[in-house]
Amino acid sequence: MPKTEPLISGKILIETQGPVTTIIINRPQARNALDREASLALAAAIAAFESDESSAVAVLTGAGGHFCAGADLKELASGVDYIPFAGSAQGPLHRPCRKPVIAAVAGHACAGGLGVALWCDLRIAERSASFAVLSRRWGVPMSDGTTVRLPRLIGMSRAMDMLLTARSVSGEEAERIGLANRVVDDGCALAQAQTLALQMAQFPQIAMRSDRASAIEQADLPHDQAIARELELATEARQKEAQAGASRFAQGDGRHGAMPSSAAKDRS
Repeated sequence: MPKTEPLISGKILIETQGPVTTIIINRPQARNALDREASLALAAAIAAFESDESSAVAVLTGAGGHFCAGADLKELASGVDYIPFAGSAQGPLHRPCRKPVIAAVAGHACAGGLGVALWCDLRIAERSASFAVLSRRWGVPMSDGTTVRLPRLIGMSRAMDMLLTARSVSGEEAERIGLANRVVDDGCALAQAQTLALQMAQFPQIAMRSDRASAIEQADLPHDQAIARELELATEARQKEAQAGASRFAQGDGRHGAMPSSAAKDRS
């Protein structure tokens, strides 16, 4: 059975099952909008996952049928300013996580909640899920990385359509335009994301993390520097995982699309 722990008044829950950590935004009465306390708790939950050597992949989701409705506008209206999710060093989206994170998206992923989904490496969306910049209606600007990550993910034209018009994108359309990686039936996103996370956790981790880091860093580097950085990041995996993995392959392990039976031995 998974182990569930509440953080800060239960607004963020952490569930661990083997090498997979599930982080749950737990404010269903507010469609999982993040107030100041919950935002700090989410940052703490991400940091806890990063420092947990037994956990390889995280799933980020929301309770009660919605992913996240962004910053809590009722709290903002009361005079309490929200923490910029990406722009503040205290924000949960200030930098990429050091390990892979999969978003399991049901219901609304809007405004800052869209930013939370974009921050993740992969997005598993239910068919009825909706992605939108609904904060456009209220004059609340993006400070969650959306204006940076959305154009890089789906292209400037589609990003401008979402940013300027506040239109909602369904789960199925999100998959078509590259906003979601996979679309699943309603009620299935969390289970599918956890299954995928477990599969990813079985791979040799040094090589997977170095490839991920190279893909993230290359966007800010000229071509030749990016290639050099790829080689630099690959060094540890070449030394610690590559030969052992090649030997298993030569011995017939993991052929015909099967998961290598001994891949978990290389996790670190």
